[in-house]
Formats: sequence, structure tokens, C-alpha cells
Amino acid sequence: QVQLVESGGGLVQAGGSLRLSCAASGRTFSRYPMGWFRQAPGKVRDFVAAISRNSGSTDYLDSVQGRFIISRDNAKNTVYLQMNSLKPEDTAVYYCAAGSIQGGNYYTPRAANEYGDWGQGTQVTVSS
Repeated sequence: QVQLVESGGGLVQAGGSLRLSCAASGRTFSRYPMGWFRQAPGKVRDFVAAISRNSGSTDYLDSVQGRFIISRDNAKNTVYLQMNSLKPEDTAVYYCAAGSIQGGNYYTPRAANEYGDWGQGTQVTVSS
């Protein structure tokens, strides 16, 4: 099991940027893929981005491709989500998640049920 703590959320104007961080502890971080999901009020939790265990592969939701960048620092047990050109529709609670299985160096799961541990979430609000 792994413990995940997100930080970096907040209020930003449309067109602005935020960088989310997720610190992990309790398991060998570098062996597992990591993902970011988001949930807006009244909506289901959606996949946003994933990164393989060695950063060899990344995957993004179409609507954030080219604006968001997921990265990780295995030495610091931390995964990041750099969010640029933010839009009001990006407003949501953002969750960090750790993969349930190690997979290969290019494994970037999209389904929520492929992740076994979740952070508490951090609110991102984009004003128009």
C-alpha cells in the first residue's frame, strides 16, 4: 500500500498555470505507474494523465493533450502535473493515484480500477 498526498491546487484565471505535486510513501515508488484523475461536481472521476514507472511513456486525456505535462522524480517519490493554458472546464478536484500492478516500462493505465491507492484530492478552480 502507498500513501499519497497532493498539493498545489488553487484558484487561477483562465489561461494561467498551476503545478500539482503528489508525494508518495510506503511502497517502492519507482516500480509502479502513476496517474492523475479529476472529478467535477456532479460528474464521474475522469482520467487525466498517466506516466509509466520509468517515465518511458505518458498518456493524456485528449482535451488536455498539449496543455498538461505529467512527470515524475523517482528519487523524490513524487509525481507532478504541470497544467498550462487552463480553462474553466478544467475546474475539478484532482486526484493522484498509484498503479495496482507494476507493468512494464511503457505501461500507462487509464482505467480507475487499475489504480489501487488514491490521494485525498486537491481543488483546482479556473475562473473565466
